[in-house]
Amino acid sequence: MTDPRRRLPSMDALLGEPGVAAWVDRYGRETVKDSLRRALHRTRAEPGPERTGPVDLLRAAERDLEARSRPSLRRTLNGTGVVLHTNLGRAPLADPARQAQAEAAGYGNVELSLTTGRRGSRYDHCGEIVCELTGADAAIIANNNAAAVALVVNELARGRDVLVSRGELVEIGGTFRIPDVVGRSGGRLREVGTTNRTRVSDYAAAIDESTGLILRVHPSNYRVEGFAARPPLAALVSLARERGVPLAHDLGSGLLDSGLLPGFPEGPTARGSLAAGVDLATWSGDKLLGGPQAGIIAGDAALIGRFRRNPLLRAFRVDKTTLAALEATLMLYRDSDLAVRRVPALRMLREPVGAVEARAAAARFDPPERSGARVEVIRTEAMVGGGAFPGFAIPSAGWAVTGVNAERLAVECRAGPVPLIGRIERGAFIVDVRTLPGEETARAGEALVSALGRLAGV
Repeated sequence: MTDPRRRLPSMDALLGEPGVAAWVDRYGRETVKDSLRRALHRTRAEPGPERTGPVDLLRAAERDLEARSRPSLRRTLNGTGVVLHTNLGRAPLADPARQAQAEAAGYGNVELSLTTGRRGSRYDHCGEIVCELTGADAAIIANNNAAAVALVVNELARGRDVLVSRGELVEIGGTFRIPDVVGRSGGRLREVGTTNRTRVSDYAAAIDESTGLILRVHPSNYRVEGFAARPPLAALVSLARERGVPLAHDLGSGLLDSGLLPGFPEGPTARGSLAAGVDLATWSGDKLLGGPQAGIIAGDAALIGRFRRNPLLRAFRVDKTTLAALEATLMLYRDSDLAVRRVPALRMLREPVGAVEARAAAARFDPPERSGARVEVIRTEAMVGGGAFPGFAIPSAGWAVTGVNAERLAVECRAGPVPLIGRIERGAFIVDVRTLPGEETARAGEALVSALGRLAGV
């Protein structure tokens, strides 16, 4: 008669408790019942008089519901100083792109012509504005740049040779390699030149009746310095036209125009590549363009038309919400001043270091006294990320937290309601404010205070 489990309330009684109806409305009746069963099961397994009442059971069920409803893909605060952080989703979307994406989540004319009322093509979206911004004759969108390159190889060089400089046989994130992309797309890789030096004559000597494509790859995530050279793009264009072989340029990060990032190293741009006369250019939507994940192919209209008929395009099909966000992002580029103000990636990359330091100082916080932590504003170095401008450091500023175990603090910051991701340098936990725009700087400070409080047991 003294067993506390005899006093456990029934399921019906728990479902009738105040506040449970709101849970049912939010999570669903069966999910709530399952969490209540878990709470009852744990109490039966480890009974105690203090844990058998409805209040304790409901509290345990509520914690279980919150834990189970927390998505695995969550918003994070990027304090790493890497603007295009691949692990954190690369470029954050501009507000117009977010709004367009939300609106497109309902019904939309993704494959309906509003003019004729008949079936249209999702590939009619975004193509016109890409051409407007780059000077291309036509354009088409795939779901990422690797898919774009694969589609180009498959359509133009299936069963034929693809000429690539040995110095451009790069490995991109996730161990995906250009040779593998070429091979799996049906092309035969033919290496030309050497790792550090490739000449136009190397390409010319390799061209024969089996050649289907010359592929120029921007080695965006590494640099070869010293005794190194590769032919100017204009020279490759001349050779390709002379021999009647299509030339595609994989730009990787895909900056539209170099004027958007003054003071940054010279690199290929979509406008420059197409103006030089390449047949096709491909680039990513979610890197320096600052939009959603997408692969953009622009260039010769006849070739783009062939891609539309390629069966692989179905496998590489882009989602309606991606198209909406990409188009909204591209529209901002009609005015370069508007783009640098509204596209978050460009704005973060261009922000003067003095302004970053001022934001860090203005949002500086006092850590909990019992934590023993010290916080100071320091100068740091940020990075572009996304494989763009390797080795190029951007002067930046942020907070250095010392006096605590940096590894444990990093764990606590990741465990918060809105995870904060920083980096550890020489025993200090560093939060770079360049990648914390606007109100996110204050939120990062709050997340740090909360994490330090949990470490100190406050």
